[in-house]
Amino acid sequence: QKTRRPVQFEITETTRESVRTWLEHRGGGLNEYVFPSRLSAKAHLSTRQYARLLDQWVQAVGLIPGEYGTHSLRRTKVAMIYKRTGNIRAVQILLGHTKLDSTVRYLEVDVEDALALSEATDL
Repeated sequence: QKTRRPVQFEITETTRESVRTWLEHRGGGLNEYVFPSRLSAKAHLSTRQYARLLDQWVQAVGLIPGEYGTHSLRRTKVAMIYKRTGNIRAVQILLGHTKLDSTVRYLEVDVEDALALSEATDL
């Protein structure tokens, strides 16, 4: 939303089924928000409402809410992709960043990471 540019993302089959089940449970039409506000069906779930829900979910599974947040969960998959592959360009595309520097800062890539990747690559 910050840049108003579309970001490409993948919805796995499991996620697709979960969303389909939710939409059937929620009812309503295709022109309505998938996750409506608690206060108004004509508005979407706010960032604050989502953060409160996330805290409840984290607590419900026995974890510490202060250790998990909306941003850390968003960051988790791309951080795992980067650690597994070392492909920072793929992560840049997934995040929709135009500048590689933004992706490097986002992932908190440091010199040790870069050196480890370099040493692991034989030419």
